[in-house]
Amino acid sequence: MYAIVATGGKQYRVKEGMEIDVEKLRAEPGDEIALDNVLLLGQDDDVKIGTPYLENAKVTCEVVKHDRGDKVIIFKHKRRKDYRRKTGHRQDYTRLKVTAIQS
Repeated sequence: MYAIVATGGKQYRVKEGMEIDVEKLRAEPGDEIALDNVLLLGQDDDVKIGTPYLENAKVTCEVVKHDRGDKVIIFKHKRRKDYRRKTGHRQDYTRLKVTAIQS
């Protein structure tokens, strides 16, 4: 069984036992979280599509850890003007482990 869930402005295709990185959530490692915004549930040939979300469907996840992603370098310059700016950014994320998908 798989599901497509929406969290943090993005959509993720998940299966039981899978680990995903989502935008940072307010939860401690070890806590259980229920993702209620389920867009689609699929099992073999049986597919249920929500409009926009499925009622009574949820994906239960366990918070594994909080971490930061790789650094992204932002380099701005203008030719012949001696203008250069170099900055970096690291995005915070939360790693979730999918424990159950309920329809």
